[in-house]
Amino acid sequence: MGVVATVREDLAAAHRRDPAARDDLTILLTSPGLHAIWTHRVANRLWRRGATLPAMVLAQGARSITGVEIHPGATIGRRFVIDHGMGVVVGETAEVGDDVMLYHGVTLGGRSMERVKRHPTVEDGVTIGAGARVLGPIELGEGAQIGANAVVVKDVPAQATAIGVPATVRAGAAHPEVQTDPAIWI
Repeated sequence: MGVVATVREDLAAAHRRDPAARDDLTILLTSPGLHAIWTHRVANRLWRRGATLPAMVLAQGARSITGVEIHPGATIGRRFVIDHGMGVVVGETAEVGDDVMLYHGVTLGGRSMERVKRHPTVEDGVTIGAGARVLGPIELGEGAQIGANAVVVKDVPAQATAIGVPATVRAGAAHPEVQTDPAIWI
């Protein structure tokens, strides 16, 4: 996909997932989550080409401006939406699928100091609520929901909901787009 098509796709995703999104120009100019994602895409290209220092500098600049820290080594899918963004951290070996939604204060963090896969894999269609901590090389299955302030240290199956500290898993995910009040789940 070209740059213009990608920006349009991102804007459409923001409209779908954020009821406060008014119009494309407002989102384009004022969405720190999108600004962080767009900067990450450039930093990730630099990282993959071996230009690690410029990638890290760019990522830190984006963090200073947006409040969102995405390591340039992280793999991010399409139509990724970060709502509000402040305090979001995505670690180096994190893998994020398509159509994923993160709210503010989410951490996709590691639990190891070794140079191995140490951050979560988030499959397509996952929603992670405000303040949640997803730690270690675990997997969040497709369509899973993570509740606000949950601390997740074990795999969450597809279409399941994880809530609490430490998180417990409930069968069946109630996707916010289907719920009358998504705050019940996130």
